[in-house]
Amino acid sequence: MAKEYDETNRGSIWKNERKETDKHPDFTGSMNVDGADYWVSAWKRKEGASDKSPALSFSVKKKDGKAPPQRAAVGSTPAGKANVYDDEIPFAAEFR
Repeated sequence: MAKEYDETNRGSIWKNERKETDKHPDFTGSMNVDGADYWVSAWKRKEGASDKSPALSFSVKKKDGKAPPQRAAVGSTPAGKANVYDDEIPFAAEFR
């Protein structure tokens, strides 16, 4: 049966019926980000927590077991790639 709608960049969580300890998540589910599927675990705010703390805390893991891609540090260059910012500027702005 074909899906009726696109689930890209969507997700859902549901009450964790198998929770046995406080370390287990209160909610579990899944989400899709840019076509990659992830497991989601969420914990409710602890009793007595500040109203400014989040109502839920999330943990996300990729479903295929691979680590999600890490963002490169500003100014870093991937291995084997030339830094596009190190070349000479082929033109100069004209000032009058």
